[in-house]
Amino acid sequence: MGVAGAGKTTVGRALSDALCWTFYDGDEFHSAANIQKMQQGHPLTDEDRRPWLATWCSLVADVMKRDTHAVLACSALKKSYRKALLPKDIPAAAVRYVHLEVAPDILLERLRGREHLFPPKLLASQLSTLEKPGDAVQVDGTRPAGEIVKTIRDALGV
Repeated sequence: MGVAGAGKTTVGRALSDALCWTFYDGDEFHSAANIQKMQQGHPLTDEDRRPWLATWCSLVADVMKRDTHAVLACSALKKSYRKALLPKDIPAAAVRYVHLEVAPDILLERLRGREHLFPPKLLASQLSTLEKPGDAVQVDGTRPAGEIVKTIRDALGV
């Protein structure tokens, strides 16, 4: 989890490859309306995110029901969003969060250097929305992906 440009997709793919787990990217689950809104430079509201969070919650429930594992990359900026991702019938410890932390100037540089549905001018809205999780593994998102994956695996014991 983390704001745009933190490296969620890169690290998530590398972690899922290392663990041989399925990878899901949050960007692929946004509605066409939400994508268009972001591309036009408008931040998403809690109401915009509600169906997206419900989809993610269903995905987590399905992974758990199949008794498999997965790596999910999504912003999960607020505590209420992280809670909404959890199906009611699973223990909270069944889902673990990793927060990729990156300084705002580096995030902005990363966002300017890529084609993405999220324009750099929306970064400030994500940074102001972010409620840093106290229960997540905190990782320096500027380190090489391989080092980050090792840190995550060590912290989570996987």
